Amino acid sequence: MDAMNKQIIGVIAGATLGAMALLACQTESAGTGSGNVRGTSKPVAFTWQSADSTSGSGDITATFGSGRVFKGEYFQITSDTRVEHLGPLWDGWGRPYPRNAWRYWEPDSGREFVKTYSGHVLANLHSDDGDHMRCRFTLISPQRGMAGGGEGHCQLSETGKEINAEFPRQT
Repeated sequence: MDAMNKQIIGVIAGATLGAMALLACQTESAGTGSGNVRGTSKPVAFTWQSADSTSGSGDITATFGSGRVFKGEYFQITSDTRVEHLGPLWDGWGRPYPRNAWRYWEPDSGREFVKTYSGHVLANLHSDDGDHMRCRFTLISPQRGMAGGGEGHCQLSETGKEINAEFPRQT
């Protein structure tokens, strides 16, 4: 291969990588939120990230003022959601943790689950020590996903305590 061909291949490869990086920057969506343990002033900071602003799912982290961290995946529920794709939502919420405060919080509830939670974002987060925190957020602009902002609450598995949460609209 002569020097000219190598130079052309290098330019094409560089342009391709540059285009891919630009596309990744344009499609990735991320944001923050804030909250507190209900009835207290104990803060909780949220961060979320998705592959794009319309994917309906991504990763979310909640960090308490004490330094305790919960991480997991979130899902935006729509009328087209298939419950069998939401397995991570129920991890850790069998016995002895109560499910009755959140109707249809099990995978075999099918259509009733989708009907109840359609238009919401749901998440099940896990701490390093094995505790869980489930979250339910109502979106301001559902067509924009989490980037459209919203509010809601989470519940800790070990104590049942609830956390209020707010997510500002992303520009």
